Amino acid sequence: MADDGLSAGAVARRLGIAVTTLRSWHQRYGLGPSRHVPGQHRRYSAEDLARLDVMRRLTTEGITPAEAAHWARRGGVPGQRPHPERLPPARHGGGATIPVGRAGPAAHGLARAAMRLDPLSMRATITAAIEAEGVVATWEGMLRPVLAGIGERHATTAGYVEVEHLLSRCVSEALAAVPRPPVDRAPPRILLSCAEEEQHSLPLEALAAALAQAGVHCRLLGARMPVSALLDAVGRTAPAAVVLWSHTAATGDPGQLIAVRRAHRPPPLLAAAGPGWPPELLPVGVRSPATLAEALALLAEVPDFSGR
Repeated sequence: MADDGLSAGAVARRLGIAVTTLRSWHQRYGLGPSRHVPGQHRRYSAEDLARLDVMRRLTTEGITPAEAAHWARRGGVPGQRPHPERLPPARHGGGATIPVGRAGPAAHGLARAAMRLDPLSMRATITAAIEAEGVVATWEGMLRPVLAGIGERHATTAGYVEVEHLLSRCVSEALAAVPRPPVDRAPPRILLSCAEEEQHSLPLEALAAALAQAGVHCRLLGARMPVSALLDAVGRTAPAAVVLWSHTAATGDPGQLIAVRRAHRPPPLLAAAGPGWPPELLPVGVRSPATLAEALALLAEVPDFSGR
């Protein structure tokens, strides 16, 4: 950290909380910046950051904000933490974490905000990452690890459904807010759709947002797309590329790909994205990108990729 301290925005990003939450902790509990230069905004020192990290950790574990602030003021300096036996019991539902593997601080901050069911912090964290790193890097480095971690927790506990739903909504809103390229006379030449009965549409929403950042329009049909409706869309729009997403084997019936291949106006490029498709049963010529970056690179092969 620089000698002149951190701004409120920088501290909020490090902790994975909203700036409004940071200001509330300052106003209500006195956990504000201590460093002040005349004529400038106050800056947060290393000690301030340590206290706020204690505040963030304890509130995530279920301690009330007032009680957490008490312990943060007493034990927030580096090397000093409240003794576990002296802490009040956590509220019901507190104390759990989301595993994110080797993902960076932004992913850990997002995971903490998700466990707090804090949509303001989640949206702020995701939006800031997209603006700084781009959609692809944000998806691969932050969003996918956190979503996978929640899925892992749900698989072992049958819980956290509310966490997954709220986070998914925040991710969807942030991806939809990525600016789309200006509308021109050329219609979109790329069609994105979930497989029949497939409800996990976030990867396709990320692909649509990544295409937008590349200056490319697309049509996104969304979740649970019946094969008949998909074929109608292919026939009416004559896309140059179709990406069909399947998250699980239950929705990855290769017959859907064969049907698109046999359409009256089949797309020159057909891609089966997602882990639900059996690789050994994919029709000849169907591409299978393994990552968002690979899907974006594959669509760069589409004629007139610039959308003009």
